[in-house]
Amino acid sequence: MILKALFGLSLTISVSLDTQAPPADPAAWTQLSVRQRDAALLPLVQQATACIVRHVSEDPRDKAELRPDEINDLIVASITACKRQVRAMIDAHDRMYGYGSGEAFLLGPYLDVLPAAVVRQVKVRQRAN
Repeated sequence: MILKALFGLSLTISVSLDTQAPPADPAAWTQLSVRQRDAALLPLVQQATACIVRHVSEDPRDKAELRPDEINDLIVASITACKRQVRAMIDAHDRMYGYGSGEAFLLGPYLDVLPAAVVRQVKVRQRAN
């Protein structure tokens, strides 16, 4: 799915998009194309992901030695710590695509690519330090 690939890519690459401010009227979201809505949602996806990566990076354990299930546990704990950013992403998705779509996005495409994105970004942070 292209949308899934787009958000997966956005998790690993810092993208600068020239986007308009979100419409003040929620009904105006229906007038935007899917591409425009995705562009408006992208900064919230990046903020949530950056928060999660930051929290996973701060964990004292050696990430290179962790099993995938242990990384997933760190991600779950980080999502809890980043609830404000994650909630903003879910709420914006709901406004743009309809009630319930944000949770479906979080539990589907977002979590499908999040572990690999977190591992890659944590490695980049470790190399930079």
